[in-house]
Amino acid sequence: MDENLRPRQLAGGWGFAEGPRWRDGRLVLSDTLGGRVITVAEDGEVQTLCEVPHPMGIDWLPDGTLLAVSMTDFCVYAFDGSQVSLYCDLRRYCPGPTNDIVADRFGRAYVGNMGTAGFLDNEPPKPADLVLIGADRRVTPVAGDLLFANGMVLCDGGRRLLVAETFGHRITSFVVDPDDGSLHDRAVFADLGERTPDGIALDAEGYLWVASMETCEFLRVGEGGEITHRIDPSGRNAVACALGGPRLSTLYLVTLQPAEGVTDPTEGIRRGDSIARVEVCEAPVPGAVRGW
Repeated sequence: MDENLRPRQLAGGWGFAEGPRWRDGRLVLSDTLGGRVITVAEDGEVQTLCEVPHPMGIDWLPDGTLLAVSMTDFCVYAFDGSQVSLYCDLRRYCPGPTNDIVADRFGRAYVGNMGTAGFLDNEPPKPADLVLIGADRRVTPVAGDLLFANGMVLCDGGRRLLVAETFGHRITSFVVDPDDGSLHDRAVFADLGERTPDGIALDAEGYLWVASMETCEFLRVGEGGEITHRIDPSGRNAVACALGGPRLSTLYLVTLQPAEGVTDPTEGIRRGDSIARVEVCEAPVPGAVRGW
């Protein structure tokens, strides 16, 4: 392994963590079982930003409002810097727990879900819709038949959306209509074989860092499926990743250690005896600068 890609622990001790994003000089992520969105400074100091029921994905609207997806009540909450409020109720549109989110420069946000309400109880995932919350908060399904839509990024100046389909074992690409946010020209960005992509992060060369949950690895993947780098988190489940730091050259890795004797990561999450942490290493290529 390249020594620069040998991760070290920055912070941890949570039951499960998700949705890392770099914002305003610090890492922001969800302490899902702790019911809060937290920040992690470069020295590892952890602070609570706001409280949300079982938060998963997070992102910001152009005006600086934080949106946080709540997994268990199928809702998205907004945090304006002082208080949390309900932003959008997605129960009519999402058959499974709501998951990741990405917002665009027009104030719209894409939200995925797990496909079935019983996923955490080992019910097999089912194809589900990706939905778009408009700037007016109206909800529109914009893509169907996704097998556990998970991590998402906008690239090419917001003209393309990349979605990790965890149990589709692929990264799926859509062209974004700038006028209404609708999606078309669905294509496979990368076929990942038996890997199960979870969180993803985009670098300045257009490659994705992909967390493969069940195969316990982080991969740098190019369009077409080329893998240039691989990180083994010492048998821990790879949950999500983000690029940040002062020069966007720090790779943040969210990992999960199930309890002893537990092979299914969802079982440890249900029981609350897994241990999540954030690890860091130097990225071979800096992160992409957000286009807006």
